[in-house]
Amino acid sequence: MKVLLLQDVKSIGKKDEIHEVSDGYARNFLFPRKLATAADATALNLVKTKNEAKEHHAAEQLAAAKELAAKVQDSTVLIKAKGGASGRLFGKITVKEVAAALSSQVGSEIDRRKVELEKDIKDFGSYGATVKLHPGVSASFKVKVEEQA
Repeated sequence: MKVLLLQDVKSIGKKDEIHEVSDGYARNFLFPRKLATAADATALNLVKTKNEAKEHHAAEQLAAAKELAAKVQDSTVLIKAKGGASGRLFGKITVKEVAAALSSQVGSEIDRRKVELEKDIKDFGSYGATVKLHPGVSASFKVKVEEQA
């Protein structure tokens, strides 16, 4: 009997997959526990619709990430910080500060966990950084640290 899984079932498969199981297993175990339903035309149509919606959302997210990457690519983020006369900062510039400055510059929220610095920023000057916006979509940019007046 073909069944559509409504939840993940350890020995069979994941949610929204269609599998062939024995009639007794389906009637006595899967159906009473609401783990699966019979794979009839309406269930198959429902799965098809869900998969199309998932693919559409994934395509939208990829397009948005590419658009944001185009804005970020080769841009320069300016951060003002306090430092000593020797050119060293009091403390260091964190990824959180870089992500906040980049978010305000681009106009879109960027998660700090997606920003990677080439090296720690402990001095004034320019540094390279990368932001990973989506699997396969990343953009590099510069971080320029200047002395705060």
